[in-house]
Amino acid sequence: MNVARSPLRYPGGKQKLTPFIEEVILENNLTGCDYAEPYAGGAGVAINLLVSGMVNKIHLNDSCKLVFSFWKSVLDHPEELCRHISRASLNIEEWKRHREIIRSSNKYSTLELGFSFFYLNRCNRSGICHAGVIGGLGQKGDWKMDARFRRNDLICRIEAIAIRKKSVIVRNLDAENYIASYISKLPDQTLVYCDPPYYKKADRLYPNHYLPSDHLRLARFIQKNLRHPWLVSYDAAPEIIQYYSKRKSLLYNLQYNALRAYKGTEIFVFSDKVEIPSSSRLPFIQAALAS
Repeated sequence: MNVARSPLRYPGGKQKLTPFIEEVILENNLTGCDYAEPYAGGAGVAINLLVSGMVNKIHLNDSCKLVFSFWKSVLDHPEELCRHISRASLNIEEWKRHREIIRSSNKYSTLELGFSFFYLNRCNRSGICHAGVIGGLGQKGDWKMDARFRRNDLICRIEAIAIRKKSVIVRNLDAENYIASYISKLPDQTLVYCDPPYYKKADRLYPNHYLPSDHLRLARFIQKNLRHPWLVSYDAAPEIIQYYSKRKSLLYNLQYNALRAYKGTEIFVFSDKVEIPSSSRLPFIQAALAS
């Protein structure tokens, strides 16, 4: 598989699950299909699937204006975005400037906002906008703010996506609205992967997060209204397991790197139209299948 890593660092990013999503596509004869993510975030799975040729077109949506502005900039202003990356000053004064742009987002263009979000994403701890800069304001730690800002590599990642922009469509809608008004018009064989904010501790990780009542409403909405083949991934909170108890599911262990490294149990939920692969290249998924 050709791998094109996402330019974004994203809490709970599912890029490492790409091989399993590929296996789902193959198991269900969906090779070459359209692929949609109502909660795009770092979009690591989508990008890998597109670059590898496993899918023909990807549809990305994120309700967060910051995330949307970055992806829109990748598609519409890749040269300017890469120029900003190549010339960016990696110091605390510059970091504070971009922090202020994020705080006053309505005053700035899509490109300005997209780059400032990207800058903080690469310079902050675990890629979290409000987590603080790597190395602290004094820049005295072993790791400094430039530790995750490898310019040439990041530019290459953006260019790999930009040259495929005709196969990438980005929206900035509420996820349920996106499913109802946009995904409903896509081809019947479109695979939809929903990766909502975690049920637990989401307020520490994401610009936008849900309340418990939102997760319940979403679960009901997906199961009632999403007619395309779909799968959902979540942290395996008891409430989430209950919400999707009538669907096929798979529990597995996954290591996160959000402020600190830790292991957690996650759940994949599958629509009735999706068959679960009988085996996987990923050891932790294979172990779950075998249990």
